[in-house]
Amino acid sequence: MATLRGALVVGQSGGPTAVINNSLVGVIEQSLLEEQITAVYGSLRGIQGVLQDRLVDLGRESPQTLSGLRRTPGAALGTVRYKLQEEDYERVVEVMRAHGVRFFCYIGGNDSMDTAYRVDAVARRTGYELRCIGVPKTVDNDLAGTDHCPGYGSAARFVALAARDTGWDTESMGLSSPVKVIEIMGRNAGWLTAAAALARKETGDPPHLIYVPERPVDDATVVAEVGDVVAAREHCVVALSEGAVPDTGMGEVDAFGHQMKGGAAEHLERILSEQLGLKVRVDKPNYLQRSFSTCISEVDANEAYMVGQSAVRLAVDGKSGVMVTLVRVAQDPYQCETGTVPLEQIANAERLLPDVYLSEQGNDVTAAFLDYARPLIGPPPPPLARLARFAVPPLV
Repeated sequence: MATLRGALVVGQSGGPTAVINNSLVGVIEQSLLEEQITAVYGSLRGIQGVLQDRLVDLGRESPQTLSGLRRTPGAALGTVRYKLQEEDYERVVEVMRAHGVRFFCYIGGNDSMDTAYRVDAVARRTGYELRCIGVPKTVDNDLAGTDHCPGYGSAARFVALAARDTGWDTESMGLSSPVKVIEIMGRNAGWLTAAAALARKETGDPPHLIYVPERPVDDATVVAEVGDVVAAREHCVVALSEGAVPDTGMGEVDAFGHQMKGGAAEHLERILSEQLGLKVRVDKPNYLQRSFSTCISEVDANEAYMVGQSAVRLAVDGKSGVMVTLVRVAQDPYQCETGTVPLEQIANAERLLPDVYLSEQGNDVTAAFLDYARPLIGPPPPPLARLARFAVPPLV
C-alpha cells in the first residue's frame, strides 16, 4: 500500500485552557518533522474554519512565536462551540480534498471529540482517506478513557492556590465576615472543585467544606455544616462546584444541548445569610481558572505538548478515529505516557469523580484523591507563615 501523503489540519475547540497552545505547538513541530506531511494548516475557530475555508499556514510561523505560545493561554487559532449539522458533512470533505488534507487533529473536550468522531465517520462514508485524531483538553478533567486531561493540572493549581489564599484572607476577617463561598467550574463533574484541597498543609486549612455535583447538596445540610465550622473556627471557606446545587433556575443550554450552570454561589450566599445571620462573601474566579498563565503547571504543559506530538505520530502511522490518552505508569516518582481510545467511546461521555475520592460525608476529598492529583499541579506551592503572637502581659 502506498504511503499516504498530504497536508495536516489542526483546530482548537471548546473552552480554552492555560496549556492548550502547548498541544497546538506539539502538533505543529511534530508535523514539520514528518516527511508524509506536506503542509500544516490551522483552522480558524475550530471546525467552522474548515467549513468556511479559513485556514492559515502554521508552517510559516517562527520558532520564537511557537516557543512563546507554550506560555500563552487561550486558543491561538480561536475556538468555537459548533455541532456539525447534516448539511455540513459534504462541505468538510470538499474543503479537505481541495487543500490536499489527509490528516486532521482536533484539540478539545467532550463535544470536540464528538466532532472529530463525526468528521472521521463522514470521511469513511464518502471514501476519502482522512486520518482523524482527537487531542484531549479540558479543565473539567471529565474525558473518559484517560487518566487525566491536559489543562486540568494548571487549572487545579490555580484553584488550590486561590482557595488557600482567600481562606487566609477570610480567617483574618473573623466574625465580621466569616463565610467565603468560592464557585468553581466543572459542569457535572467535581474534579476541579476537589482540587481546592491540594494546597492544604495542616488540619483546619481551607477549604473547610467541598461540595461537588457527584454528591448534590441540600440547603439544610449546608447550613448545618457551615454553622458547625464557624462555631469551631470563627470562619468557614466553602469550595462549591457550579453544579453542586441541583437547580438554580438558569434553564439555558449550549450548542450541544448541555445545561448551563450558574447561580450556585449566590444561592448559598442567600440561604446562609438568611438562616445563620452571617456575612457571606462570594468569589467567582470564572474564566481565570482556565487562563491564569502564572499558574501553569510544567507537568501539565509538557503533557499537553506530548499529546500533540503523539497525535501526529499516530496519524502518520495509519491510525484514525482515536483520541490520544494519558496513561499513568508510575506514581512515585510520577511518570506518564500516551495511549489511545476509540473516539466513539469518548464522544459526549463524561467521567465523574469516583466514590473512592470523596469522603463518606460527601463534603471533602480523600487521601486517594490527593495522591492522584498532586503530581499534576507541579511543585508544591511555597508555604505561608503565621505569627507566633507572643503575648505582652497586660499592665492595666
